[in-house]
Order: sequence, then C-alpha cells, then structure tokens
Amino acid sequence: MKISIIIPTYNEAASIAGTLSTVCKAAGSKKDIEIIISDSGDDNTLQIASGFSVKIFRSPKGRAVQMNRGAEAASGQMLYFLHADTLPPEGFLDDIQSAAANGHEAGCFRLTFDDFHWLMQTYGWFTRLPLTICRGGDQSLFITADLFSRIGGFNEELRIMEDIEIIERINRHTSFTILDSTVVTSARKYVENGRIRLQVIFGLIHLLYALGFDQDVIADYYSNNIK
Repeated sequence: MKISIIIPTYNEAASIAGTLSTVCKAAGSKKDIEIIISDSGDDNTLQIASGFSVKIFRSPKGRAVQMNRGAEAASGQMLYFLHADTLPPEGFLDDIQSAAANGHEAGCFRLTFDDFHWLMQTYGWFTRLPLTICRGGDQSLFITADLFSRIGGFNEELRIMEDIEIIERINRHTSFTILDSTVVTSARKYVENGRIRLQVIFGLIHLLYALGFDQDVIADYYSNNIK
C-alpha cells in the first residue's frame, strides 16, 4: 500500500526542516512513500522544503483547503495528514501499514508534547482515550484514499475544528483506531498563552462547536484569544 504523507504549511520555516528530516529518514529509499507539502504562506518554508525529496504545491490559505489540495495531488492508497510542527514516531509507516492490514481504514496516534511539565504530559495522556473531545489534528490522521473520497474529504467551509468534524464523519462509516505509538508535537502555543489558560480556551472552542455556534464566531474567538 502506497502512503502519501501530506503536510499543510503556513509560515512554518522554524519547524519544517526538523519534520521533513524525520519523515524523509523514515521513508528512506522506499518507492511506496511520497511526501507532499501544501503551502499557503509567504515565508521561506518552500525554499527549505525544496532541499528535501518532496512534492510542493501552492494552495489557498486554510488548513482544510490545503489538506484537500494535497490529497488531490496524492497517488497513495493511504493518506497521512501531518502537521508541520509534529514529529511522527519511529516506525510510523510500519504502524500505519499494519493498521491497514488489520482492516483499519482510519485512525491516529497518541500524542505527547515536547514539554516535560507534568501538566503537558497529563494533557497528552488523555489522547489515548476513545473520546472525540480528546482528538485533534496534532495527533495526525491516516485514512484510506477510498474512505477519504467517500466522505468528501475535509469540510472547506470550516475555518476551525475541521479535524474534529472529519473524525465525526469517519465514525459514521467505520471505526476510528488510536495507535499505541505517540507523535511529539510542539507546546509553543501553550508556553506563549499559558498552559492552563490555553486548555480552557480549547475546551470552550469545543463547547461552542458542539452547541452549533457559527464558524465565524468560533474562529474570531480563537484569533482574539490565542497568540
């Protein structure tokens, strides 16, 4: 099964080299792996990315749009969506292949942060629970291209919470599996906004989404409260 790794980027010059180094090392010389950058920024992310064996595409801004554009350019039977500031676990390609071989059409990894503060490690621990509120795009997402097509991809009308919404739709079609390995994601936003404060904000965003608030209200709340 060919895997297409899709990384949406927006001004990710500070983190993209580390992520691509990890991903390209895992891919090695395998011919059944392709790496796609779907970029909407205006910094030197693409210049950095061009130094790696990746396919680069420009996209309108918006994570859902960028991931859909990356999927359109992908040729793999399995799509793996990875954030630019998240490092997948060693052996993640084998983990995804094994999950597919066992009949899993979609899933994610557990998550930990690059911050060893006990609170951040506690937040990460909860990502092993099979609860939608414990999910997030930072955990990355693998999904078969067939299922992705059948459910219509990411909802481009969503400015925020597109990662939760697609999992909700996946769960209507098949089981969503959480693999035992962990991705490591940046805790930068927590450090800048406050470890407790930011988690409260995220909780309120989940609540606004669950209550059906307009996307503009949710997105404005996010941009007005998070650096």
